[in-house]
Amino acid sequence: MTTILFIEQMLNGLGYGFMLFLLAAGLTLVFGIMDVMNLAHGSLFMAGAYVAAHVHGRTGSFVIGVLAALAVVLVLALVLEVFLVRRLYGREHLAQVLATFGVILVADDAVKLIWGAAPIMASAPALLSGPIELLPGLMYPSYRLLILAAGVLVAVGLYLLVNHTRVGMLVRAGASNRRMAEFMGVRVGQVFSMVFLLGAALAALAGALMGPLTAVQVGMGEEILIPSLVVLVIGGIGSVRGAFVAAMVVGMVDTIGRAFLPLLLRSFLSPTLVSDLAPAMAGLATYALMACVLAFKPAGLFPARG
Repeated sequence: MTTILFIEQMLNGLGYGFMLFLLAAGLTLVFGIMDVMNLAHGSLFMAGAYVAAHVHGRTGSFVIGVLAALAVVLVLALVLEVFLVRRLYGREHLAQVLATFGVILVADDAVKLIWGAAPIMASAPALLSGPIELLPGLMYPSYRLLILAAGVLVAVGLYLLVNHTRVGMLVRAGASNRRMAEFMGVRVGQVFSMVFLLGAALAALAGALMGPLTAVQVGMGEEILIPSLVVLVIGGIGSVRGAFVAAMVVGMVDTIGRAFLPLLLRSFLSPTLVSDLAPAMAGLATYALMACVLAFKPAGLFPARG
């Protein structure tokens, strides 16, 4: 293992962590404030990826593709919130899980109807198609640097919004004590709608940015939803700070496990066994991390107060 390889994988881990943060932040806000377990959050991620890839391919503009993904997903999220999610307020979590799981099935079939069952390839913007030399001998894809920059900007913006604005004060009040916030005159319905749309926008942005790195395909929302839920649990439900820290840790653990664990196992196991064992062990690493955190901090690293 070389220093260049180590730095490159650390950057990959940060990039993956930022994508998880974009999803988990919206998910933890919705669950922490609205007390709604929205499994359809991954479907919004998938919709953002498909719309961005389609519009980018038609217009040739990556920016227009991202903006179109945000617009379309916000409209879909508004429809979802008005006609379904509002009916789930105060319901038990089992009803919420079943209802939003049904949305997943509908969304997957809708994607097959519009774009077909075969994966589609999303391309990165032409200006960011090549690598950039960060250090002597370290060539890193410029598009991945864009993802890192976007993740930092969103994290800072979300921190300022939640902690230094009136809107953020209402959000934190709802997360801490929703009933008391209602008694104090907070229009909880409007806060719920805003939080849900904010979470949808973050999911759409993550999908649009992640598309060029992976195949845009049916079911990609469910695949990313599982590690997002792990981030939600590790960080603490309702905590944006917890979602950020947990996303960075999970991103690093997952990337390190997939990149370096095979190298370690090859030193004392046969290549055939390593090829079968390493992916399974790397996949279990994040769940082992979650179990360790919950053993000492059952409410997560930074649980929301209240």
